[in-house]
Amino acid sequence: MISARLAALLARRDIHYGWVVAAATFLTMLVTAGAMGAPGVLIVPLEKEFGWSTADISTALAIRLVLFGLIGPFAAAFMNRFGVRTVTVTALLMVAAGLLGSLVMRELWHLFVLWGLVVGVGTGLTALVLGATVATRWFTKRRGLVVGLLTASSATGQLIFMPLLADLSDRIGWRGGIVVIVALLAVAAVAVLVLMRDRPADVDLAPYGETAPYGENAIVPAPRTTQGLAALATAPLFALAEAARSRTFWILFGTFFICGLSTNGLIQTHFVTLCGDYGMAAVAAAGVLAMMGLFDFAGTIGSGWLSDRYDNRWLLFWYYGLRGLALMALPFSDFTLYGLSLFAVFYGLDWVATVPPTVRLSAERFGRERSNLVFGWIFTGHQLGAAAAAFGAGVTRTQLASYLPAFFAAGAFCLVAALAVLFINRREKEKDGIPAAAPAPAKA
Repeated sequence: MISARLAALLARRDIHYGWVVAAATFLTMLVTAGAMGAPGVLIVPLEKEFGWSTADISTALAIRLVLFGLIGPFAAAFMNRFGVRTVTVTALLMVAAGLLGSLVMRELWHLFVLWGLVVGVGTGLTALVLGATVATRWFTKRRGLVVGLLTASSATGQLIFMPLLADLSDRIGWRGGIVVIVALLAVAAVAVLVLMRDRPADVDLAPYGETAPYGENAIVPAPRTTQGLAALATAPLFALAEAARSRTFWILFGTFFICGLSTNGLIQTHFVTLCGDYGMAAVAAAGVLAMMGLFDFAGTIGSGWLSDRYDNRWLLFWYYGLRGLALMALPFSDFTLYGLSLFAVFYGLDWVATVPPTVRLSAERFGRERSNLVFGWIFTGHQLGAAAAAFGAGVTRTQLASYLPAFFAAGAFCLVAALAVLFINRREKEKDGIPAAAPAPAKA
């Protein structure tokens, strides 16, 4: 296979094939995140063409976000059973099918099925659980950095495509932007088919940072299972039942709920429309989102680097606290390009910087073999929060003619999350009888 030959060639040059797998994963998460974020700039065009209200469209988007999160734990089980490559290609095809189908939709229920159900499930299969699984299987050293890179690709993809989609929507209609996203999904699918492998052992390598296939400090992934579909479907439920006995799980679940509520559920979905309410053109507002994406890329990679070196609870304290202050300050920016640019810099650095510390805390508390399943449920909390914000903010605009109450509420919730993470007990895994994972090295 091409991947085996490429792995051998790179090994002779002291380059680990894990970086190629990470690059293919980066592209996949970038493009699917672009598909996930596309509706954020299409609310107004859909309102104009079909006469649907913001609340109607937001309901469909909320369904998408709920499924995006609920699929996470089962995506981890599917990856363990069928392999990362198979699941990823299937997901890319599902997302492309949902978007292509929307080109000919006419009724509101079409939007619910295509953008809510099909795109929601497809993007859920390639959500942050994919990045966590790849980083866990392929990297011992640099794991926090890789999680940061892959997380940045997901969040940045949701933002950098928005100016392109807004411009295409203005010039040739929203369907033109959808076609561009589908073409990029096809490119990502080819890259995954050619380059992706499930585990380092598939190309006769150890995880990055190890000299043996599974050395003393290596992360040992669960072997690919051969269990039936019933057992496969219940494995995430058993993982949830076990994790639910831990206070740490509920703190991470609750704070990640607030993370989703204050990011892609609110800003990604409604920011362009919010700026339009204050007289800013959609292309300019999407440009501000793209600026957030650039700063998010730097902030999330930096967060991955920091999570390898410092107490992850205190990192989360600062991330949530600063995000809450930024959201509360947004209404006072007067929605000028200068004021929104300042917000984009400050908020963008913190967009999803919460993910690397949360992934690391999950692995430390619940064991590395089960971390993708447990993190899948924590990520479900993230998307339930996102769905609540997507729907709730749409309702406030429809009923109160203003998004501002939703932004103030999100800022307040972030301050609550900042305090909650300090109640995570560093020794809880021993108290709850959860098998302790070997600690990751302090420095990569």
